[in-house]
Amino acid sequence: MNKEFVKDQLHVKIFTSRAEMGLGAASDAVEYLKNLMAEQEFVNIIFAAAPSQNEFLAAMAESDVDWSRVNAFHMDEYIGLQSDASQGFGNFLRRAIFDKVPFNSVNYINGQNVPEETLKQYKKLLEENPVDVVFMGIGENGHIAFNDPHVADFNDPEVIKVVDLDEKCRMQQVNDGCFTCLDEVPTHAFTLTVPTLMAAKRRFCVVPASTKAHAVYNTINGVVSEVCPASVLRTSEGTTLYLDNDSSSLL
Repeated sequence: MNKEFVKDQLHVKIFTSRAEMGLGAASDAVEYLKNLMAEQEFVNIIFAAAPSQNEFLAAMAESDVDWSRVNAFHMDEYIGLQSDASQGFGNFLRRAIFDKVPFNSVNYINGQNVPEETLKQYKKLLEENPVDVVFMGIGENGHIAFNDPHVADFNDPEVIKVVDLDEKCRMQQVNDGCFTCLDEVPTHAFTLTVPTLMAAKRRFCVVPASTKAHAVYNTINGVVSEVCPASVLRTSEGTTLYLDNDSSSLL
């Protein structure tokens, strides 16, 4: 690890490489989960789906966590993609970890269902299974989940909602190689809201790559506001931000 510091209530760890960052975040997450499991029978975890999480999720899938005591959820999903589309976030997580370890339960956001039904069902699931831990990232526009600046609300009354995606957010999906052009990227999605993510006991936020450097700078050094939704991470204890040399290059 290169450097470690705290900004407001956000703990920041900077690593020399993306691989080291993923392993470092996973090591901390495994330790936390084991301690939590010593206190409670089941743990509820929300997972982010993005290439930025690859190294972290790979390390978690190979860890000795007792996954049979974990209920898995994911934080956002496109509306309108085919159920078997590789870009679907549920399908990404299935490949990355959900099919690799024996969870107690895996709870998908249904992007093909009538939106009102999906909202109702997932809200009920999360109310019955209060979130303990969030594994997350930050978008190029500073979003957390799909709470882009124009729809983010730090005091959102909803648990999950439907949002329209801004162009920078959609273009990130092209930059990440998930879609070949902007027109292919869905315009709407389900997302867990900012308060839902912040209600967890603990957040592990993994953010590699130079494409995230501006968002990281604004998260740490900008004004705390919905202009950069990730800045909310500075307002509450329990979040560690993991960076590599590229994503931290503007700090």
